Parts: sequence; structure tokens; C-alpha cells
Amino acid sequence: MRPIFGFPRPGNTLCSALLLLLFTALSANATDAVRFGTNWVAEAEHGGFYQAVADGTYAKYGLDVTIVPGGPNVNNRILLPVGKLDFFMSANTLQSFDAVANNIPTVAVAASFQKDPQVLVAHPDVQKFEDLKTRTLFVSQEGMASYFQWLKADFSFDEKKVKPYTFNPQPFLADKMSAMQGYVTSEPYAIETQGGFKPKVFLLADIGFDSYSTLIETRRDLVEKKPDLVQRFVDASAIGWYNYIYGNSKPGNDLIKKHNPEMTDALLAYSIAKMKEYGIVDSGDSSTLGIGAMTDARMKSFYDKMVRVGVVKAGLDIKRGYTLQFVNKRVGLELRPK
Repeated sequence: MRPIFGFPRPGNTLCSALLLLLFTALSANATDAVRFGTNWVAEAEHGGFYQAVADGTYAKYGLDVTIVPGGPNVNNRILLPVGKLDFFMSANTLQSFDAVANNIPTVAVAASFQKDPQVLVAHPDVQKFEDLKTRTLFVSQEGMASYFQWLKADFSFDEKKVKPYTFNPQPFLADKMSAMQGYVTSEPYAIETQGGFKPKVFLLADIGFDSYSTLIETRRDLVEKKPDLVQRFVDASAIGWYNYIYGNSKPGNDLIKKHNPEMTDALLAYSIAKMKEYGIVDSGDSSTLGIGAMTDARMKSFYDKMVRVGVVKAGLDIKRGYTLQFVNKRVGLELRPK
């Protein structure tokens, strides 16, 4: 009688066992190719991801990750929904709300930064945040459409005092009665080196602009069809960030400089120090839930704030734009200094 399909014939048990062992070994060594797009050229603010590539963390999680850098003439975000990227590094929570509003099938699965690194930088004579209302402000078009609307509504900042920010500190350096936007990890360093003085720095996150930043986005279909892949990428990225900010960052920095030859060791060291000093990557919820942490309460708080100041529209089902399925699992907490 012919044996039922799938069951070994008598005498072939050893052969089947060997085939099973071979299949298991091949499966264990298999890696999933992943393309991850950033939103700017390689820099320390992307360090955890570069670290996870360089020190083999992604490989340990069965991932072969290619980082696709962004830049001034590159829009990686549009490549995610069409399947050209598997994951994307979004700037802040507003992009998750935008995806919901425009029915874009992407979802945030982790928040690598607990604090948005956005700052206003002033000359040393400024004593307190409210003093900035009397200064000329250099703010980008994106800033005007987002955090400046909050500054206007909650702190009575005046649009008439705003001039366009061109990502060049020279106009600020030339006008002592001005302030400019920037990242806490970057622009203050440029001012110190070019202007020869230490500026006054106001981190908007510490004043109430409670957006997450450097979020990991993916497509909703990937979450549904390959949740294990998403989980491995989120976990390995968190480990990469722990290793980058608390461990030996040299592997990540070397890869950053390979992708961006204009990057310097001095700026990389400055950026890492500021991320630690201000708790950009690791503070608040991440101190107990792990890097990448997100909560419904935090998402709702920021959404309600942005609705109130007119940045996003009311009535969005914001939970369509993110999921807590892959975070808050304390992955990597043992790597956090005591």
C-alpha cells in the first residue's frame, strides 16, 4: 500500500531526520533583506540604526539591513507605501497623523526618540524662554506649519517677527537680536564653532511640545503579514540605540562617516553627548519600558494639543497611524547604565 503523502516510508526515518536537521540549520542561518530609509543624510541622530548594522545586531536578529539615506533632494517617505522601502524613519508624530488624514497605509511601530530634538537657539543675553517673543526668529516653512503654531497659540509668538530659516546660522550670528530654530544635537555646535560663543538653547520638548521623534514607520500590510519581521527590526534597532549612546559608538560612527564623508568626529561626539544630556533617546517612559516606547496617553495628549492650535484636524482615528504591538517590552533595558 502506498504510504500517506508526507509520512516517511519504513526504513527512511534516518533520512527524514537528517533532512529535518538540514532544513532547521538552513532556516536558522536565513536572513531577511530589509531596506530602511532615513529622512536626512547620515548623522548621529541616526546612530542607533547605523550601529545595529555595523556591530552585527541586525544580523543576530536575522536581518540583512540596507540603510537608504535621505537628503535635501531625496524624499524617502514616498517610497515606503509603494514598497520600495520596508521601513522609514519619520521626523515626528505629526507624520503619523498625516498618514491617517490622507489614508496612507503606513503605521508607526516605535519611537526611537522620546523627545523631539527641536530647539530655539538664542544669543547669550536671553534669560528666559518668553524673552524670545521680542526677537527676530528664523524659522523654516515646516516649522511655521507645526511647532510655531503652538508657540503662537500658547505663548503669543508673533508671525510678523519671523524670517525664513535657510539652514545657515550666519543671519543669526549677524543679528544679536535674533533667534533661530535647530536641533539640540547640531545647530548649537555650529554656532559655538563659527560664532565663538555658547548660545542659549531652549528644547521645545521640555516646554511642552511633546511629540515623539525619529519614529520607525512601516506599511500596514507588513505589520499584518510579517509581524515577526517587524518585531525583530524594532528590537534590534532598540539594541542598536543602547549600544550607540551607552557603549562603543565607533562602529556606528565609522559607518556614518562612510555614508557621509563630511561628518566629523567632533560633531558626532557632541551630538551623542547632547542626546544623553537632554534625554532625547532615553528618558520618561523608555526608562522603564525600553527604547522605542510609545503610549496611547502620550499620542492623545499631543494630538489634542495639535488640534487645539489648528495644526491637525479633529476627528481623526489616530490609532490607525501607530501601534503599540511591538514596543514597551523592556528589550535592551539591561544595557542601560544603572
